[in-house]
Amino acid sequence: MKKEQLINAFSELGKIMTHVGQNLPWTDYSCGLTEDELLKINNVIERQIFHNGWFTEENVRKSILNLGAWLNSEDLFTWTSNYSFNSTPKNIAVIMAGNIPMVGFHDFLCVLLSGNKIICKLSSEDQQLLPLFVNHLIQIEPELASYISFSDRNLKGFDAVIATGGNNSLAHFEQYFSKYPHLFRHNRTSLAVLNGQESKEDLSLLGKDILDYFGRGCRNVTHVILPEGFELNRFFEAIVDQGELINNKKYGNNYDYNKAIHLMNQALFLDNNFLLLKESEILFSPLAMLHYHFYKDESDVNAYLELNKNDIQCVVGNNFIPFGQAQCPSLSDYADNVDTMKWLNQL
Repeated sequence: MKKEQLINAFSELGKIMTHVGQNLPWTDYSCGLTEDELLKINNVIERQIFHNGWFTEENVRKSILNLGAWLNSEDLFTWTSNYSFNSTPKNIAVIMAGNIPMVGFHDFLCVLLSGNKIICKLSSEDQQLLPLFVNHLIQIEPELASYISFSDRNLKGFDAVIATGGNNSLAHFEQYFSKYPHLFRHNRTSLAVLNGQESKEDLSLLGKDILDYFGRGCRNVTHVILPEGFELNRFFEAIVDQGELINNKKYGNNYDYNKAIHLMNQALFLDNNFLLLKESEILFSPLAMLHYHFYKDESDVNAYLELNKNDIQCVVGNNFIPFGQAQCPSLSDYADNVDTMKWLNQL
């Protein structure tokens, strides 16, 4: 296949994903779907909550919309122009996580747009969404049928592996796949640095960086570094309108559990009835809890960032990623800061 074919196919898929992500009604075929096809996609999305309690319709559509924003000819040509295209495809096995809907889509895109074939190993938590859109991608460009496959058994017939999972999964990846060229990813998280000059809108957007997808992504903020004297009530007031997420049973169970544990241990924490705040220098915090600590000057911030650099996915703040944009990475924002396209080119 030629790169131009792939980009044109993904651009057409982008129209579909944008339409679905925005939950627009069907008017005509300009969205790339028949009325019946759109109905079937919507039915799958609406039923995701029954397969995975974290995958609310709102979160699924949000993820699809964010991914669809990548899929336009201009951005895809600009991005891929920095890399070579493999005229002799290799078979790349991609083991995907399932913490956020279609979280493995960027790897999927990288493998195909580098000129390779992909064998997808889906997470048990997210088994329907990617195949759903792959079906439409193949309708757009039938030649892709020989480039994309899914495996629900032991992987075989691959030349290299990309695997994403928790720290416990990393040992499994090392055991079974270390003899192959590989790109392994482990647990990472994100943090925010405040300078005290943030507006209420900034803090509200920070709440989204923390709570989007219930805080389950590696780009979700789990720790905030605050200037000494920062009034935490400012933050609580700015995110009060996001409190409805406590009604999600799985999130609510995490909130109740962590609150009970800290009460039993007589540990100090703050509570606004849907998010717990605890002063701690530990980077990772449990779901429904946010860690924070105070700094005196910029050197304290730099020292903390350096100390935890191997566990940080991204940093949010006025001098970093803008507030509210943590879950909206660009095509060139690679997981673990490893250029996936460059790695594929070097195989």
